[in-house]
Amino acid sequence: MGFVYANIQLSNPKIASLKAISVKALVDTGAMTICIPEHIAVQLKLKEIEKREITTADETSHLVSYVGPIQINFENRTCFSGALVIGKSVLMGAVPMEDMDLVIAPSGRTITVNPQSPNIPSALVK
Repeated sequence: MGFVYANIQLSNPKIASLKAISVKALVDTGAMTICIPEHIAVQLKLKEIEKREITTADETSHLVSYVGPIQINFENRTCFSGALVIGKSVLMGAVPMEDMDLVIAPSGRTITVNPQSPNIPSALVK
């Protein structure tokens, strides 16, 4: 299928005066959370909550900052999360995708809101 990307906005919900940052994020359903580069964490004035040990695809362990809260917006959807600070670009994992009820549209190599619930995000909670 190739790489899947999404145009998202990132913001700090604790500092409303800061403008949101628009980014093209790599979507990876094999990753759990959102990863952001340090320059975005600095621009959004996100506070470090703790350090976390992560393992990257090359099986290397890294100790990285976990910051937040961060607000993620895509079209008419939003969610709140913490973010791992690593890399040079934004990577959005499965948890924010599920939280906003987004699905992958393989033909366009992008994501879209769930067509079964286009106006309000839905969730399975049983």
